[in-house]
Amino acid sequence: MAGKTRTPIIIDTDPGVDDTLAILLAIASPELEILAYIVSFGNTDVHAAYNNIYKLYQAVGRHIALHPEDAARFPNFSPTIPPLLAVGPEGPLEGGRHFAQYFHGHDGLSNISERHPDLNVDLESSSFCHNFQVVKESGVEVALRLLESRPDRSITYVVMGPMTNLAQLVRQHRQTVVDKIGRVIAMAGALDVPGNTSSVAEFNVFADPYAAKELLVPTDPIGGLPLDRVVLAPLDITSSHELPFLHYTQKVDPAFKSTAQPSNADGKSPLVHFTSSVFERTREIMLEWGKDAMELHDIVAIWCAIENPPEINPVGGLPGMSIGWVVAERTFDIERTGEITRGMFVTDRRVENTVYAPGANRAEVQAQLDLRHFGHGLLESTALPARVEIEDPGLEQRQLKGVACLVETPGPSVLLQLLIRRVWGIQ
Repeated sequence: MAGKTRTPIIIDTDPGVDDTLAILLAIASPELEILAYIVSFGNTDVHAAYNNIYKLYQAVGRHIALHPEDAARFPNFSPTIPPLLAVGPEGPLEGGRHFAQYFHGHDGLSNISERHPDLNVDLESSSFCHNFQVVKESGVEVALRLLESRPDRSITYVVMGPMTNLAQLVRQHRQTVVDKIGRVIAMAGALDVPGNTSSVAEFNVFADPYAAKELLVPTDPIGGLPLDRVVLAPLDITSSHELPFLHYTQKVDPAFKSTAQPSNADGKSPLVHFTSSVFERTREIMLEWGKDAMELHDIVAIWCAIENPPEINPVGGLPGMSIGWVVAERTFDIERTGEITRGMFVTDRRVENTVYAPGANRAEVQAQLDLRHFGHGLLESTALPARVEIEDPGLEQRQLKGVACLVETPGPSVLLQLLIRRVWGIQ
């Protein structure tokens, strides 16, 4: 990266199996300069998630100690200025806390603290002082300090968990955010695919729908984020990016199985032992759902930050993207309190311009398919509804702004190759 400008990033995370792999990719990516980790509740409670930063750094450190020739592969492991490590929100803006411990385990890493005590860590150890700087400031204070200390619109804020900390930052210092933030990339939401927490909601939004709504579709027209600098990576795009466990076994760890045959540190690098230990239970859960692969949700967000720095100029009111990356403007609202729809991205399909062809009305397209005798599936309605006027003007839906949602990347195979090469050093 000699002569090239690195993208400074703040990583807002709830580590998390896929968060941890995403952070490993960030540590191994010379295009990035990690300014801070702001650890949030989400996949597990905030304190267990905080410990996982130590665990993943310990794994990389042990690997480099045994294989010093690999130190250059992790340019963000011991930087000249270590990133800040701050404890972020313990719960959502409103309502109760919801965790994803059913998937990530109580410790956030598939319960490796019980299954692999050799991977536990002493938080009082001074051996991490060159890796990150622990601060007592809140996540909001850390983000604000960094935004104010850097050139305007240079920092990318990557959200891989609930959007609570960013919402608190905007509540308290919106003008600074508008003036200073370069780009926000968030793994969030599900538009045209089922949710992964409920039938309609993606977990990060489900965990704090109030924060997501304040930032993306605020009731105050002068509130929220500057949407020309926001990119969402919803389940629609992230779910197709996978790490097949058979591929992991072939390329990285031939001994990798499951919790029935847990990873043994003997004969493998400390980093491989760490990732295999984390993936054991993940594999079992995914197999229960019919897939022998891990979906790379948060990894897509970090990849997007690597490839799309803030200095790319906006195009048509949407963030500019590098070649191979495409965003589409999507208009939706976010359900906060629904009995069964909490966290749902509610798209108005009467006017949505990215369902079917651009500008097409869903029902009109179906009617045209009928005229041309094209099939549209037995479960698709062919009715063309007439709009019903509402008598109470207060019930009229306000005009919502569109949000740039990622709809195309250079491809799942490209990400898989990048991940295998950078994290595990395998060509």
